Amino acid sequence: MENLETYIAFDLEFNTVDGVSHIIQVSAIKLNQHEEVDQFDSFVYSDVPLQSFINGLTGITAYKIAKAPKLESVLVDFKSFVGDTPLIGYNALKSDLPILAENGLDLEEQYALDVFDEAFDRRASDLNGIVNLKLTSVADFFGIKGHGHNSLEDARMTAQIYEKFLELDENAKLLEQQEEVSNNPFAALGLGGLFD
Repeated sequence: MENLETYIAFDLEFNTVDGVSHIIQVSAIKLNQHEEVDQFDSFVYSDVPLQSFINGLTGITAYKIAKAPKLESVLVDFKSFVGDTPLIGYNALKSDLPILAENGLDLEEQYALDVFDEAFDRRASDLNGIVNLKLTSVADFFGIKGHGHNSLEDARMTAQIYEKFLELDENAKLLEQQEEVSNNPFAALGLGGLFD
């Protein structure tokens, strides 16, 4: 898995009515050297009535949406925040990226890694015994706390899971190096390379 030094983890919340997904929250966090350095978080105005289950799921109210800036303005600000920084997300190839593209912001070329795909590949090893691969389930598995279905919290959990995978990869690499050393009787003498 690629180790990104600087990246942005992002997430959207949307209200789907009659098969059309209307963006109601856009959030992202920026990490540099594995530390959070900045964040973007905005609700988005919509005149489409908010589905009651979306309100229950996300905690986003009709009042917050009515007072929020319009989508065009939010996406301009979001694009400015993102710049040319690599992006990661959780299953964003299936929902978030296509919805952004439908609304005139195509970020697919900047999308460096999908943390869901990584979790899927690791379910039998690093995630052995996990109940499912929902973002909150993977976060719980690693003891990462966060409130699901709030896009800022989801973006943060996505970044923390990615960081956890990086840590696991680093540990596996160190273990591999130790095994190589312990299998080579000359390694401690600094003569390992002479007898390869």
